[in-house]
Amino acid sequence: MLNIGSNINEARLDGSLNALQRDLSAFLEFGLTAAEISIHGLDAVRNGGLDRRRTSEIKSILADFPFRYSTHAPNPLNLMDRTYPELHRDVLHASLEFSAAIGARCMVYHPGRYLVEEEFGIRGPLSFTSHEKQEMRDHEAEILQEAADGFPEVIIAMENARPYRHHSPYCYAEIPRKLAKQIRRINRSNVRMTLDFGHLHLSARYYHLDAAAEVRAAAPSIAHCHVHDNFGRSVYYTEKSQTQQIPFGKGDAHMPVGWGSIPFEELFAEFIHNYDGLLICELRSRYFEQTGEAVENLAAILQKLGIRMRQ
Repeated sequence: MLNIGSNINEARLDGSLNALQRDLSAFLEFGLTAAEISIHGLDAVRNGGLDRRRTSEIKSILADFPFRYSTHAPNPLNLMDRTYPELHRDVLHASLEFSAAIGARCMVYHPGRYLVEEEFGIRGPLSFTSHEKQEMRDHEAEILQEAADGFPEVIIAMENARPYRHHSPYCYAEIPRKLAKQIRRINRSNVRMTLDFGHLHLSARYYHLDAAAEVRAAAPSIAHCHVHDNFGRSVYYTEKSQTQQIPFGKGDAHMPVGWGSIPFEELFAEFIHNYDGLLICELRSRYFEQTGEAVENLAAILQKLGIRMRQ
């Protein structure tokens, strides 16, 4: 039986342990059996090091709830960073140490970006050569091999990325089968994939991909899922306001399942019968009150496929 959960949104937490307890209690009322903990939302890692006292406090709170836990590494973590490479490595290791400490089986990691979103406006579209990009992928692979060997109890689940108009391809992981190729190169049993359905939908429309074929090709690597909805229209990096994007069906909306146009049943059919990871409804904070609806809609889709959920 599989577990459906949701994310503890980092913006909603903003470092508050009281907010963590509040959200976990609400998750119980929503009928969830899993929760994804935002490491950066709880200030567990500071300047590349693990705050052990803070981690102990968080662990004590989590132990009061019956959830299966996953974690999400800090979003700005980029193992292709050329300015502070050692700091990014330290953040990765501290995040894995936190994950192991709270008993999380899986940690979501955003794969290396040739060009990070924070620099889009400064540097413009991508200008690296193929050789330079390969060197960056090699560097990322080496660090992940080291990290995977050091924390064998935690799955490092590399998440497929969303595209941006004008600046893509800023990241190889915008294409799931390219991400799967990097995972095979890393060649560690605990380095696998987070399939983000929303990002896949955006990439499929942007790059004219067969989404089901992408899932089929990546299926052996999938260990974790982010399940949320959108309408498949990519945006420029400057488009941030959800209230402005929603009327036009634009952007990485992170809406509840069933609110957008993602063909979930078709995509789940490609891998779900051999899947044993968590299903995390990764919603924006504005949809927190609809978490229960998202879970119910997802469970109904899975029931059609003959999949039972843990109650």
